[in-house]
Amino acid sequence: MLLPEKKEREYRFKLALRIALPIFALVVLLISSTLIGNYETLHTSFFIESILLIAFSIYFTLYILYNGFDEKITDSVSKSFTRDYLLKYLEQEIQKEKEYTLILISITNLHDINKQYGLQNGDKVLFEVAHWIGENLTKKDIHNAPIGHLKGGDFIVGLRGDKSKYSSTMDMMCIRASELHIDSIEINIAGAIVDTNYSKDLQYLIENLFEQQEQNIKLKYQENEENIDPNELESLVLEAVKNREVIVSCQNVYSDKEVAFCEIFTKLKTSDGRYFYPKKYQKILKKIGLMFIFEKMILEMLLLEKTQRKFALHISAASLRNEKFLHEIKILLQSYKEQYDEIIFIISEQEYYSFTKRFNAIIQSLKADNIRIAVDKLGVYHSSFLYFKELEIDIVIYDTSYSHLQKLQQQHYIIEGFELMTKEKGVQTWMRNIESKEVAAEAKKLGINYIQGKELSTLMTL
Repeated sequence: MLLPEKKEREYRFKLALRIALPIFALVVLLISSTLIGNYETLHTSFFIESILLIAFSIYFTLYILYNGFDEKITDSVSKSFTRDYLLKYLEQEIQKEKEYTLILISITNLHDINKQYGLQNGDKVLFEVAHWIGENLTKKDIHNAPIGHLKGGDFIVGLRGDKSKYSSTMDMMCIRASELHIDSIEINIAGAIVDTNYSKDLQYLIENLFEQQEQNIKLKYQENEENIDPNELESLVLEAVKNREVIVSCQNVYSDKEVAFCEIFTKLKTSDGRYFYPKKYQKILKKIGLMFIFEKMILEMLLLEKTQRKFALHISAASLRNEKFLHEIKILLQSYKEQYDEIIFIISEQEYYSFTKRFNAIIQSLKADNIRIAVDKLGVYHSSFLYFKELEIDIVIYDTSYSHLQKLQQQHYIIEGFELMTKEKGVQTWMRNIESKEVAAEAKKLGINYIQGKELSTLMTL
């Protein structure tokens, strides 16, 4: 017998004692009081009934204990139906209904969440996603739909009727999932749908759901990632940088309804007409050691353009700590000091740079040239919080996961805490991706200094 089985037996025995003792005490008390008061007049049947009463008390106590625990129908983590109960329930529904639909909703990055944030947070994600599914169905007037936790991050929902009634509902859920964050944890959701027109066999229906999901994930991956040979990709990026084929855009950032500055965004245009965004080309530039040359080129282009007096530009923290890069941009800034009023360098990195004394000295030297430093990804990267504490920066930028109304309202105390710390230290705050008037109002209410997003300003090409 395994140790968990032994412990389970011990636990149930102790629980049986706690449940049975009050019952036995009452039975003994009843028999004792009857014996004391009526001993001489008692019939033999009384003793037989007493023995039977004790025997049945023991039997029912043990029955409730062992069968009651075995009949658990909800999953202890997600609070949705267990796998066994769900399958039994769906079997009955499929046999009873002429047309029946199954929807699969999967958390595709649950393994990464467990690894990065811990199993406790992984369990919380399962619970929240199960309830998020229920809320989305309720919004579509679909009530009391059976939701079960099949395995890992996979949930199955059963719905009466054919899939044409629910396809749009599932599609909308998958679209809305892009906005789903739980305590700053990004959740990736994938879905699939099938009905009994495919098969009346539950096992085949479930297999089809997972086949669909696998195909959908592959298609999505193929759409997002082009099959380019690494050498060809490197050549295209180098050619675009050499020819200065850079598309520069900006979006206004507001403070008290006034434009404070604009944030700069870049993408590369290749010779075959394709566009590469920072996520793609930055890896190559860092790999071949040309990142700081590219960043210097962008800064020079903006200064020569003479259209933006105040702007925020993404600069890698590693470039700032590069002595050659620092020396060259200082010469550049001195040469064009009449072309700008203020520049904000936005930095963020996952790996913490521990030599903060040196980093602070670099930041101080830049302030003489009207350069301010903003640290991005506050609330997600641990390094960002450490830099906020230890570096003499000017602005912190909240991660975009906080830019959703529900998140702001539910976790306003986190923002309020950060705001209190930033005000105490004399650091300003900035929130991006504001896409509604309600979020803008909430951000202002919380005291955030700079706000930015589609609700306030569109992206403009320079």
